[in-house]
Amino acid sequence: MNEQFDYIIIGAGTAGCILANRLTENKKIRVLLIEAGGKDINPWIHIPGGYFKTMHNPNTDWCFTTEEEEFCNNRKMLIPRGKTLGGSSSINGMLYIRGHANDYNYWRQLGNIGWSWDDVLPYFKKSENYKISKSDFHGDSGPIKVEQIRSKFKLLDLFLDAAEEFGYKKNSDFNDGDNEGMGYFPMTIDRGFRCSSAVGFLNPVKNRKNLKIITNAHVKNLTFENFKVKNVNVWRGNEEFIYSVNREVLLCAGTIGSPHILQASGVGPGELLNKNNINIVREINGVGKNLTDHLMLRPVYKIKNLETLNDIYHSFTKKFLTGLNYLIYRKGPLTVGASYLCGFIKSDSYLENPNLQFHISPASTDLLGKAELHKFPAFTPTITNVRPTSRGTIEIKSSDTRIYPKIKMNYLSTYEDREIAAKSIKIVRKIVLESKAYNKYQPKEYRPGIEFKDNESLAREAGKFANTIFHPVSTCRMGNDENSVVNDNLKVKGISNLRVVDASVMPTINSGNTQAPTVMIAEKAADMILGKTPLPKAEV
Repeated sequence: MNEQFDYIIIGAGTAGCILANRLTENKKIRVLLIEAGGKDINPWIHIPGGYFKTMHNPNTDWCFTTEEEEFCNNRKMLIPRGKTLGGSSSINGMLYIRGHANDYNYWRQLGNIGWSWDDVLPYFKKSENYKISKSDFHGDSGPIKVEQIRSKFKLLDLFLDAAEEFGYKKNSDFNDGDNEGMGYFPMTIDRGFRCSSAVGFLNPVKNRKNLKIITNAHVKNLTFENFKVKNVNVWRGNEEFIYSVNREVLLCAGTIGSPHILQASGVGPGELLNKNNINIVREINGVGKNLTDHLMLRPVYKIKNLETLNDIYHSFTKKFLTGLNYLIYRKGPLTVGASYLCGFIKSDSYLENPNLQFHISPASTDLLGKAELHKFPAFTPTITNVRPTSRGTIEIKSSDTRIYPKIKMNYLSTYEDREIAAKSIKIVRKIVLESKAYNKYQPKEYRPGIEFKDNESLAREAGKFANTIFHPVSTCRMGNDENSVVNDNLKVKGISNLRVVDASVMPTINSGNTQAPTVMIAEKAADMILGKTPLPKAEV
């Protein structure tokens, strides 16, 4: 006899761990949590400065690659995604950014009732224990710990001063709805250790008797009866298991995994399913479409007489002292994730809200996570267009979900995105090379090189050294138009007991990092699933 559960959660990532926690608060509800990866036992998962050790590691990362990207020098680009308990919250850069209030107001404007800034702010607050300051915009008792950065470099303080010379103000809180300005990142870190969804939400409840967690379990597909999910079919090694659901299946496999499983189960574009000999259960053309991601442009500037992580990395003594500082005091570079400084600015003065985000690191490398730091002192003022217009796709290649899907990002495929890329590099160049703050430290542009001046050549060069900043979203988009996949209750259209709960449901990408919004989506979804009255709207 098949094992039966009230709810089956597919994917123990950022969202899945949250649902497992919230649903099992009711002891009468029996939940199965399925994770294709393993347990989060790799020590580098938990040491913030070691997050590069988890990317491109097949034990913790799916190691996806794109098709050739035309405007990125025809490169096949690496797309890291978490393959462990906690999902991408276990391998990401731990940068806690919600986005701009207008991101969510726009979701509501598109017809998604209950998703405005005032609607979602209470769920942001519910999830967080914000240790940086007290504010009406922040919670202080949630499972996700948010800390102030524990390491600083003079180089970065100078960047704040340099930016201020050109009218870019400082900002002490990027998460109050207005993110414009420059400052240090808040991070999902607890006393020097990563606070993933697995750490914050799953670990405290993993022994509940009404929760079953299985790892190294790869979902084959869903089977349906009368447009209702009946079973979830799973591979564990060479064995196949069937799990039956009484109430709902909650698909939390992420922006790549969720449309992949839907397509393999017969829910997706009819032409694509027919091509792969998959029986059509429900034709929804939007499944796998509208893929949106933030592309980071990574100019590098050499600098003199200022310490960088490059210097520490290539010095045995400095590396030893850095490790000792972490072990004894939980301070220093090993307590920091992907970046140090954050900033939101406008590429053009006529814009209402910032459209560019800085991720500034006191380090440089040729290929993020795959190459050593440079042997010369340098830093990387990474800049990203947070509202790109380029769109990509996720398409199944086989009915076998163990075969990776075709991923086409189409980075920089629109004229607008290429123009903004060029403008953003010019802004960085001005701040670094023309500021009084940096003048005596003799900054020199190593990449792309000051010989590239016009927008066309700058955009072309930008594509050569650009990478994903790990924010893919919107492949199971929420909405009420014909190409949307889920409604504003996150239910897959035409399927009575199937919801998608992860970053793939975002109608549009948020202006910033995506972990915090994904946590919010899961918190709000849990109340929807349980039939609870939504939290009262914010009044701040």
